[in-house]
Amino acid sequence: MTTMPHSPDSENDDLSPLLSEPFASAWDAPVAPGPLGERLGARLQRSLDAERGMVTVRRRSHTPEALGDGAQGRWLYRAPAGRPLRPGEPRAALVIELQAGAEVALPAGGVREFLVMRGDAQLHAADGVDTLGLRDFLLLPAGHAVRLASQDGAHVFVREADGDAPARTLVRDVEAGWPEFAPGIRRRVLWTAAGQASLLYRADPGASVPVHSHGHDEECLMVQGELFLDDLLLQQGDYQLAPAGTGHRITETDTGVILYAHGDLDLQFT
Repeated sequence: MTTMPHSPDSENDDLSPLLSEPFASAWDAPVAPGPLGERLGARLQRSLDAERGMVTVRRRSHTPEALGDGAQGRWLYRAPAGRPLRPGEPRAALVIELQAGAEVALPAGGVREFLVMRGDAQLHAADGVDTLGLRDFLLLPAGHAVRLASQDGAHVFVREADGDAPARTLVRDVEAGWPEFAPGIRRRVLWTAAGQASLLYRADPGASVPVHSHGHDEECLMVQGELFLDDLLLQQGDYQLAPAGTGHRITETDTGVILYAHGDLDLQFT
């Protein structure tokens, strides 16, 4: 399996198009003299540094893969074969899109997380059937073969990882609440082990998170709204994986946002 490539968009909502050819070669030329040129050069260099090693997938420009009759998958990440995973790195992540009445079978694999992003879905496993609604979350330990179905249609985020899960975990959106985390930000811990966690964040318009680094790989999936991660504007359905050892200078939302994140339980502010 190969790593999903970075997927810059042609829209003018971030600097990604300026970081590829033919523009990239221009950054080797001397920056125009003066304060403005110096600031622009510094900003572009910071953007290049921040982008290095990160994986960004745009929903609106990413072609889905057919998984069966009425089912398709949008691959967000597949870890490269032949090397150990980084701390917190997923084995794979995708969004499965089911039309009404469709289903897809997933063979036994690693630890799997399921988060409903649209509609409702039924998850059939050896220990029974769970009906999941919007923003419901289910964690299954490794070794479970499942059948994912939907009567009315659904989009379901699926994350697979190595290692052991503490236990089967079901978190219902209507029951979980939104505990306060920081000014303008609420956070729901879905599960946690060994310093890493899966979480849902709910941020008000104008909310921001200070500069921080990542002890584990950090994944961000936009469930609702828009979020700036440095010079990238992520919109609903977009995904970014920032490897362990990287960091974010800017994390803020103008619109308000609900996002899924997997990474450090305690953010490492710098």
